[in-house]
Amino acid sequence: MKTFKALSALLSYPTEDLVTAIPAINTVLHEEGLLGPTRQHELAALLHELTHKDLYDLQERYVLLFDRSRTLSLNLFEHVHGESRDRGGAMVDLLETYRAGGFDLAGAELPDHLPVLLEYLSTRPLPEAKAMLADAGHILTALAERLQRRETPYAAVLSALVTLSETDCETPAELAQIPDDDPEDLAALDAVWAEAQVTFGPDPNAGCPVSRDLLARMDPRPLTPAAD
Repeated sequence: MKTFKALSALLSYPTEDLVTAIPAINTVLHEEGLLGPTRQHELAALLHELTHKDLYDLQERYVLLFDRSRTLSLNLFEHVHGESRDRGGAMVDLLETYRAGGFDLAGAELPDHLPVLLEYLSTRPLPEAKAMLADAGHILTALAERLQRRETPYAAVLSALVTLSETDCETPAELAQIPDDDPEDLAALDAVWAEAQVTFGPDPNAGCPVSRDLLARMDPRPLTPAAD
């Protein structure tokens, strides 16, 4: 489904090509109809900003959000394995999944980079794509909540992905307890990156299906539900 590729583009580093493609992205999102009116309305704010704001300002904001903030990293395994050796094995497994589906990485991004995953999902049948998103539902929910606290229109993309995953996940305690980092505070960022990685895995009673495909390979320890 082209909707996944459209959302992948919206989560990519802003360029002139992306700005030029905004009308086509908007058309895809409306014509495929995977997202309801509420999500469409929320995404409209991001589409408007990408169309009308200064490109350099857009690029600076993107870097501050996603490249200089570990808690907002778009590399999904970062939120599970950090820099541990387990991340390498999970990366290899995901890359093999891509190759088995006839999808080869063309850029320099890692296999677990969310825009890369979404581009792959755009080549898969919709039920399979939704199931793979559901495996990452707890991470997507955490990212959506963090972006909403930052009051950034990028939150609409993550909220749309949570909706497409058809999961009702609470942010796990391990993720909820991590304070938002300030990309302008370099000393604090160093401390955040030095912390031990968050590790969790499937819990049949957690109310969020994280045991299939993508995240089933990550960590066998149970996921602790977030406190009410």
